[in-house]
Amino acid sequence: MAPILGIWASGAQPAANATSFESIATTTVGSGGAASVTFSSIPATYAHLQIRGISRNNKSGETETTLFARFNSDSNSNYAYHRLIGDGSSASALAAISDNAVYFYAAAAGASSGANIFGVSIWDILDYKSTTKNKTIRFLNGLDNNGSGRVTIMSGLWMNNTTAISSITIGSDGNHNFEQYSHFALYGIKGAA
Repeated sequence: MAPILGIWASGAQPAANATSFESIATTTVGSGGAASVTFSSIPATYAHLQIRGISRNNKSGETETTLFARFNSDSNSNYAYHRLIGDGSSASALAAISDNAVYFYAAAAGASSGANIFGVSIWDILDYKSTTKNKTIRFLNGLDNNGSGRVTIMSGLWMNNTTAISSITIGSDGNHNFEQYSHFALYGIKGAA
């Protein structure tokens, strides 16, 4: 049964195929912290990629901090992104081009967040293995700090480069370390290439 304007006529959407996502790699930061997390040697056997993460860093004086992503170790000015962010009482938007990474705002908890609070994020990296397209990223995150927090929706672009993505580095803006128990999982999404 086909959806009608995004709503299934029967009232219930069919269950997702359990084999649509396949775990590629996971990493959990240990007690010493980590400056960044890198997924390397990503196989070119999926249609898209997804990263699911929880993160916190050691940036003092901050309750929410920024993450960044770079592809294939490219730190040149080849990234662009758009952001829409809300905190329940206000909203803001931002766009950037020719930056040295895709920056995901309010994506990680900072050291001044309450104990055991982490930012949660989901990243979709579309057509990652294509050698004819620039790569686009969809990003959704949330951070609740016991009554205050933000939700962010972003899109990103790896510009001027049609190379297939074989590695992804995730870091904390300002060179702050991820704290223990920050966790990132990389999944391959099956489907038509």
